[in-house]
Amino acid sequence: MEGKHSSKHYRWEDIELETLNPLISRKLVTGHQVMLAHVILKAGSAVPAHSHENEQVTYILEGALKFDIEGKEIIVRKGEVLHIPSNVVHAAEALEDTLDLDVFSPIRQDWLDKTDDYLRDN
Repeated sequence: MEGKHSSKHYRWEDIELETLNPLISRKLVTGHQVMLAHVILKAGSAVPAHSHENEQVTYILEGALKFDIEGKEIIVRKGEVLHIPSNVVHAAEALEDTLDLDVFSPIRQDWLDKTDDYLRDN
């Protein structure tokens, strides 16, 4: 139908793995207003402090991440969820090999454009 968006079915194993640096990689599913990402972090990897306009929800599927959110330490483990509001400065460190599911709204255009230098070759 004209003006309507079509549904699309995805299988994580069919989505290309993007390697950002030797310790962090990801797979993306993007809609019109929301983005879903499988982020794979090896133990000891770090996501430097940054902020973005996108609201973020992180669900830990395996492992554990230690977040620094505006100077406050929060450890998020398997089965737990962290909500990060828009424009809040945050950093993360993988305490063990970790698979997380990140949801962003709106979509992370910097991830699609590959201009997310803070994650690359870190």
